[in-house]
Amino acid sequence: MKLFHISAECYPVAKVGGLADVVGALPKYQTQQKHNVGVVIPNYGNSFFDQKTLKSVYSGSLTLGEKSLDYKILKEKKSTLGFTLYLIDIPELFGRPNVYGYPDDTERFTAFQIAFLDWLVATKNIPKIIHCHDHHTGLIPFMVKHAFKYEILKDIPTIITIHNAQYQGNFSFEKLNYLPPFDLSHIGLLEWNNTINPLATAIKCAWKITTVSSSYLDEMSFSANGLEDLLRHEKSKSIGILNGIDTEVWNPETDEMIEKNFSLQNYKEGKATNKKVLCKRFNLDDTKPLFVFIGRLVGEKGADLLPNICRIAFLDYLNKINILILGSGSAEVEESLENLKVFYKTNYNVYIGYNEQLSHQIYAGADFLLMPSRVEPCGLNQMYALRYGTIPIVRRTGGLKDTIIDIGDEGFGICHDQASVFDVNYSIGRAIALYDNSEKTNQIIQTIMSINHSWENVAQQYLIVYKSLLKKTK
Repeated sequence: MKLFHISAECYPVAKVGGLADVVGALPKYQTQQKHNVGVVIPNYGNSFFDQKTLKSVYSGSLTLGEKSLDYKILKEKKSTLGFTLYLIDIPELFGRPNVYGYPDDTERFTAFQIAFLDWLVATKNIPKIIHCHDHHTGLIPFMVKHAFKYEILKDIPTIITIHNAQYQGNFSFEKLNYLPPFDLSHIGLLEWNNTINPLATAIKCAWKITTVSSSYLDEMSFSANGLEDLLRHEKSKSIGILNGIDTEVWNPETDEMIEKNFSLQNYKEGKATNKKVLCKRFNLDDTKPLFVFIGRLVGEKGADLLPNICRIAFLDYLNKINILILGSGSAEVEESLENLKVFYKTNYNVYIGYNEQLSHQIYAGADFLLMPSRVEPCGLNQMYALRYGTIPIVRRTGGLKDTIIDIGDEGFGICHDQASVFDVNYSIGRAIALYDNSEKTNQIIQTIMSINHSWENVAQQYLIVYKSLLKKTK
């Protein structure tokens, strides 16, 4: 089966969050199952590729309102990522250091989508399925169905996977002329709350809606940043499929980013070595349990709670714990976390920024992972932690609820119900008691390192969805 995934991110080429990990892994496992899979992302002009690894396979120009933009389709020559990667090169819009955050993001990602569809039509490179990811590609299901110039594509099934419904990409109808001509009787499909809303448009127009966990699908019915009614209306064509993780990248036995590799057979020695290296680097005491947070320092992740979580934890358990935080985001949260280093020099540290190698080392060396998320559609960090024998402490929401069972319910993690300082600190106390019971802790580590969250099973679930849609085209 020939299919395209189209996305703003793809690990390891361009990553901001979990979207990149999904788009960098699912296509690889689908390719291993003998499907012809292409991934299409913008060319951000970063240093991941040099010119020798890419070749131009198409050149064209597109119209965005009254502006004409030249673009190229670049293809990776050797498919080193495990699938065919295409980069849409529009230097005027994407030759910048960051993936998002520019005033013209609407123009950037609208042009990206138009270039993709123009290329398919010009080369008659017609797939069986077009799989879109998040609002950056949300206009494609509409344009495929209703833009006159894409008539040849109108019977191609489109899927939208919602990785996070909080971000929708809406913009003013003053920019309607960015879209290729279409029958204006369909203009209502673009509208939500008096704006053009790409995510809402995709929900209305895609043949299938998937999201990244069953619990998040349910939660979106009452918490989706204004799209709740629409998602309830489209529930019949929606399905939650829990993300997997790339067990080739996230494998403590072979991971080149950690100090000492380990498996179920020697995890005690392996985790102890990795913890010592980590604690030495950040001036922490490796004889105490190490609690960590890895992620964006934003409200969705409960990161604004972290400064007070740390203060109260050290007040209650000063001589019993270490806390290490890796992340970036809110300037206010970053500053608060940095300031804590003055008061807790041997129990606490923070690394502000994104560091892939360090994140691997932290998973390998930590004892407990904190995830006090307010919103967590799926969550991958807790799955990485399980793989490396690090016990997750999570709020029961979204994919965290679907993947972590509390030790009080004969499970293997520590769960709490509220995104609150009190709930997290109570859970830290439970974790310290667990850590002091080495026999129980080792039983749990052996359990969690044996859990299989590989993409192999997930890829099969998507294949079932694709086949169901193809039946409708016959």
